[in-house]
Amino acid sequence: MFRFSVPTGNALRHDPNTELLRAELFSIEQLKRHAVSLAGQYRIDPYQGPDRLLPRLTDNARVLLKAYDVVTAGVTEGPRIVPAEAWLLDNFYLIEQQIILARRHLPRGYSRQLPRLANGPSAGFPRIYDLALELISHMDGRVDSDNATRFITAYQTAEPLLLGELWAFPIMLQLASLENLRRVGVRIARRREERDAAITWADRMLATAETEPKKLIQLLAQFADADVPLTAPFVEEFYARLQSQGSVMAFVQSWVEHKLLEQGVTASQLSEADSRTAATNQISIANSIGSLRFIAAMNWKDFVESLSVVEQTLRADPMAMHAVSDFATRDRYRHVVEDVARSSPCTEATVACKAVALAQAAAGRLGIDDRSAHVGYYLVDRGRQSLERAVGCRLSWKLRAGRRLQHCRLALYLGPIVLLTMLSTAGMLALFDVHDWRYALFALTGMIGFSSLAVSLVNLVVTLLVPPGYCLAWISPVAFPLCTEAW
Repeated sequence: MFRFSVPTGNALRHDPNTELLRAELFSIEQLKRHAVSLAGQYRIDPYQGPDRLLPRLTDNARVLLKAYDVVTAGVTEGPRIVPAEAWLLDNFYLIEQQIILARRHLPRGYSRQLPRLANGPSAGFPRIYDLALELISHMDGRVDSDNATRFITAYQTAEPLLLGELWAFPIMLQLASLENLRRVGVRIARRREERDAAITWADRMLATAETEPKKLIQLLAQFADADVPLTAPFVEEFYARLQSQGSVMAFVQSWVEHKLLEQGVTASQLSEADSRTAATNQISIANSIGSLRFIAAMNWKDFVESLSVVEQTLRADPMAMHAVSDFATRDRYRHVVEDVARSSPCTEATVACKAVALAQAAAGRLGIDDRSAHVGYYLVDRGRQSLERAVGCRLSWKLRAGRRLQHCRLALYLGPIVLLTMLSTAGMLALFDVHDWRYALFALTGMIGFSSLAVSLVNLVVTLLVPPGYCLAWISPVAFPLCTEAW
């Protein structure tokens, strides 16, 4: 349905991406059935590919800016402005803001972590991006909480999405809306260029008719040699300019009508087509701008939690603690499920189910009040290894080494401090030749000073090497048993 190609040069008239993201308009029930059918059509590429979203975003930004410049230049010169152009000019600041936000929220290589399609027009792009395109195309660019929720819910009845895909859905909707704006922007700019060309030729003919009527035939010959495309916007504006002159331009209008008949159309048909195109452009740009505003205002945390299969599974926690935890804790648990699934042959839903099953088994053996009856015990506590064995997790050598070292983490923290302090003090004392009681006093004061420097250096290294959530666990393993176990 959608083909993505990058035009060469700066001319908008050669941009091949002018077809709007506009397919058959669906009701909510039709949209839900379409989502289920998409799940059966998609084929996931098992291999990673290049990041295609950032280059596409960059090109969309370039084309949108060019379209804005064309419309701005045309409007500045005086011709009347149409509603679609007004939408583009009045809301271009919002488009620029969304482009900046999209670049900020789409780091390089991010899309490579998402399942990408191996078939279809969107092959090579993330699956969740194509879902965003489908939603926008069948809703005529209008996205809201209701159709987005129902569309994704229906898709997941056939094929659950990854947590990362759910979190990526807002940025994909943003990118898809910008893609649609790029296409409607090109159409608006082309229409402006064609109307400006009509104004230029009509004004030349009118000026020639007033000053040098005999040269009007020569100018018409130049017009014919220029092979100007007789598009709907051109003909409508051209006729509007010439008709005010009455019979003076009758033969020019007759020539244009003859050329149109050779194309199998009439001026009235082109005028009707131009009106329909203008209305379509106005609706598409208005819906796309409205969708960008919705995306910025939507509470996506609630959206993801309500649609996450992992979240719904973890809420079956026998201790019933997961559902009443704060968002940060629930999000931490879901990320652990992602990490474990990424290192095992199981899906995220399977990992979550296994964590709940282990907690239920522990509740049956030890009682509901035992800490092992909570799913968190198998995600961020000592039960993590039991969960990993249950799902066949293949740990990286870095993680295995880190877990072996965690038993001596206090020594790993204090050891460098003591070593740096002793070496610094020894180096200082080597510069002096002291052999009485003042030696011990000098060494003691030196150790106190150098130990302060050593603590600062070691803390700096720890914060660079250890994830932020685990820094306190290094310093105080007794106070943070859950964090240290996860590390």
